[in-house]
Amino acid sequence: MEIENGRLPEKFIERMKAQLPETEWESFFLEYSKKPWKGVRVNTLKCDVATFQKLSPFALSPVEWEETGFRVEEEKVGGNPYHFAGVFYSQEPSAMVAVPLLDVRVGERVLDLCSAPGGKGTQIASKLNGTGLIVLNEPVFARAKILSQNVERMGVKNAVVLSAMPSELALEFSGYFDKILVDAPCSGEGMFRKNAEEALSEWSEENVLKCAKRQTEILNSAVEMLKVGGKLVYSTCTFSTEEDEGQVREFLALHPEMRLLKQEKLYPHKIQGEGHFACLLEKTSGETVTPKRRDCKPFVSKATEKAYREFEAKFFKGRFAKNLHEVGGIVYALPDGVFDWKGLNVLRVGVRLGELVNGRFEPSHSLVMASKVDEIKRIVNLQVDDLRVEKFLSGETIDYDIENGWCAVCVDGFPIGLGKAVNGVVKNHIPKGLRIK
Repeated sequence: MEIENGRLPEKFIERMKAQLPETEWESFFLEYSKKPWKGVRVNTLKCDVATFQKLSPFALSPVEWEETGFRVEEEKVGGNPYHFAGVFYSQEPSAMVAVPLLDVRVGERVLDLCSAPGGKGTQIASKLNGTGLIVLNEPVFARAKILSQNVERMGVKNAVVLSAMPSELALEFSGYFDKILVDAPCSGEGMFRKNAEEALSEWSEENVLKCAKRQTEILNSAVEMLKVGGKLVYSTCTFSTEEDEGQVREFLALHPEMRLLKQEKLYPHKIQGEGHFACLLEKTSGETVTPKRRDCKPFVSKATEKAYREFEAKFFKGRFAKNLHEVGGIVYALPDGVFDWKGLNVLRVGVRLGELVNGRFEPSHSLVMASKVDEIKRIVNLQVDDLRVEKFLSGETIDYDIENGWCAVCVDGFPIGLGKAVNGVVKNHIPKGLRIK
C-alpha cells in the first residue's frame, strides 16, 4: 500500500520537520509514496550464503550491515518451499542492523527479551551456530507460539522459548547473560509503509509517551540480567527521540554502571529500508552474582532411551542427540548447560525429538527440521519445481520408491517434514497446523 503525505498524522509530520534538517524534509516524506523495502536473511544453520545465492528463486541485492541479508523485489516470499524449509527468514533490511551490533560470539548466553516473531532471535541463533544458549522471550503468549514455530522452522537446537514479563525474568536471571537484545515494543513509525493500516491507526503522541514508559521498564529489567562486562543492544523501529536517543540518555542517567558504545539511527530516505534505531551499551561495573537458576539435570528412563536410540540408529548416520530428557513420555534433546526451567512459562527447550507410543519411538516434526540431509539415512529428495513438493507441503501423501520406514522429505537437500514410506507411498507427517493452505 502506498501512502500519500496527507495520510500521515499531522503531529508526526510536524515533529519530523522539527527533527530533520529542512533540506531533508522532501526526501523523507517522498519515501511514503513508494513501496516498502523487503528482505530475506539466509539461515546459516541450514545453508551458506553462496549456496543460497545459487538457489535463490528471486533476485538478491546485499544488505550492507548484515552479511547474510539481501533485499528482494518479490511481494511475497513466504510461500516458497525454501522458506518452509527454514533456509531463509523474511526480514525487512533495516531490522537486520541490531544483531550485528551485539557482536554475538560462539558459546555465549544470549537473551532476546522481546523476541516475537523471531527475526532477530533466529539471527542471533545463526551467529551462535549451535553453541551456547539463546533464550527468546515474548510476554504475549499467542505471539510466543508464533515465535516458537519460527524457532522450530529455522532448526535452532540451543534455544529456550519463554513467555513472561521482563520484570519476572529479572527476578530469576540476575547477572546471567553475556549479551541481551531489547528490541522494544514501540510506536512503529518505521512501519508506516510496511504495515500502513495498522501502524497509522495506532499512532498518537500519547502512544509514543506510553511506549517510552514501557521501554524504560523493560530496560530496567534487562540491565539486572546482564553480567558485568556484558553488552546490551536497545533497538526500535520508530523515529521519536522520546523512544530513541532520549530513552538512552535517561537510561544512562539512571544506570551509571552502563556506558554507550555506539548508536545508529537509520532513516528511510538515507538507506534502502524502512528505518531503525539501535545502540550498543556495556555494563562496566556492578556486583557479580551467582545465578539463581541452576543447570537442569537431564533424566530419561532406560526404556525410553533404548527406544530412542534404536530409532536414531535406523534414521541417522551417527549420534544426533546428546542430552536426552523425558517429560511424560515426550523426549527432548537439551542444549548444553541449560537452566532448570521449573516454574517458568516455557514453550520450547532444545529440540522435541518425539514420543513413545505403545513402547515404540515416534519422531516429531522438530527433529527433522533440526536435522541436515547429510545426517540422515533415508531421504526423499525432490527438486523445488517437482509437483510433489506442493502436494507434500499441503499434507498429502506422495509416491516415491524408497525403503519402508521413517524418512526425511527434502527440497533440494533441505528437510521440510517427516514421511513414513510404505510400499512406494510416503505418508505425510507434517503437523496439520503447519501445512500450506
